[in-house]
Amino acid sequence: MTEEIARKPGEELIPIREGEDFDHESLRVYLHGRLEAADGPIHVKQFGGGQANLTYLLRFGAGLAAVEYVMRRPPVGLVTATAHDMGREYRALSILWKYFPPAPRAYVYCEDPSVIGAPFFIMERRSGVVVRHVVPEIFGGGNDPVANRKLSQVLIETLADFHAVDPVESGLDRLGKPEGFLARQVRGWTDRYKRAKTSDIAIVNELARWLEDNLPESPPPTLLHNDWRLDNMAVAQDDPGRCVAVYDWDMCTVGDPLADLGSLLSLWFDPGEDLAVTSPMPTQVPGFMTRNEAVQHYVARSGRDMSHLTYYFVFGTFKIAVVLQQIYHRYHHGQTKDARFEPFGAVAEALFQLAAARRP
Repeated sequence: MTEEIARKPGEELIPIREGEDFDHESLRVYLHGRLEAADGPIHVKQFGGGQANLTYLLRFGAGLAAVEYVMRRPPVGLVTATAHDMGREYRALSILWKYFPPAPRAYVYCEDPSVIGAPFFIMERRSGVVVRHVVPEIFGGGNDPVANRKLSQVLIETLADFHAVDPVESGLDRLGKPEGFLARQVRGWTDRYKRAKTSDIAIVNELARWLEDNLPESPPPTLLHNDWRLDNMAVAQDDPGRCVAVYDWDMCTVGDPLADLGSLLSLWFDPGEDLAVTSPMPTQVPGFMTRNEAVQHYVARSGRDMSHLTYYFVFGTFKIAVVLQQIYHRYHHGQTKDARFEPFGAVAEALFQLAAARRP
C-alpha cells in the first residue's frame, strides 16, 4: 500500500508524520460497505497544513478508477473535546453542503476509537488552492495586486454568505444555544487557557476580567464557523476570487456572527504592523484589503452594525493566543513531535500582550 498519491497544485501532501499514523487495514475493513467505492486497496497520505486536527487523503483503488476521500480526526494526545469535536463537524457537514455550497459533504462518522485510535469522519475531497502564509506562484507569488485583492475579497464575501444561512431552515440551529453565547465563550476560552498553562502570564487574568466586564449586546444569532481564515479555505486554481471549499468545521455552532469576524481580523495585519509573521494569511501583500477595508466590505455584504467591533477584535486575538497555547501544551508534554510547535509558547505570550494593547 505504498502507491504514490499525486499531489495537486496548492496541496501539502506529506508522508504520515511520526506518531500520527494508524491501522490502514482496520480503516479499510470498517469503511467497506459504508462508503461508496471503498472496496479496493487503500493508500493514505497526510495533509501537512493545519495545526490541530489531523487530515488525511484516502485513495481507494488505482489509476483512473481510483476514488479519493478525506478523513479528519482529533490530534494525538489529551485534547479539549469541544475544540476537536468530530461528531459536531460531521453533523454540520452532513447538512450544510445543501445550503452553503463551499461546505464539503460528510459521509461517514465513527466514534469507536478501536478502528483507528480516535473518532473520525470521512468527507468528500474538494480540490483547490489553499493559500497559507504566502501567495502561491499560480496567483503571482504575492506580486499581483489584482489577485491579492480577490483573495481578500472572497475571504470576506464567503464569510458574509455563510452568516446569511438560516440556522432554523437548515436544521442546524440545534448545534448551539445563542442565548448567553458570548459570555460562555469568554468563560470557556479562559478555562481552556488555564488547562493549557505551561507558565504564568500575568496579562491573561487581566484580559479575561476585561472581556467579562465589557460584554456587548450581541446581534441576532447566525451559524458560526469559529476558525474562519484564509488557509481554512480553498479557491479555484483559475480564479483566486472563487471559493471552492471551506474546511475545519469542528467548532461550528450558533451564536454571535461578529465572533467570527473578530477572530479573522485578529490575524489580519496591515502593512508595517508587528507580529504579522504569526499570521497564516499574507495580508500585507500589495492589493490585499486593509483591516478597515475588510470590515467595510463585510458591512456592505451583511448590513451588520460594527459599533462594538473592537471588543470582538480583542477577543479574537485572545482566542488565537489560547489556541496556540493549547498546541504548545501538547508539544511541551510530548503529545506531538511536530517541531513546528516548539516556538508556539512564546508566540502565544506575544499575542496575549497584543490583545491587551488592542483594547480601546
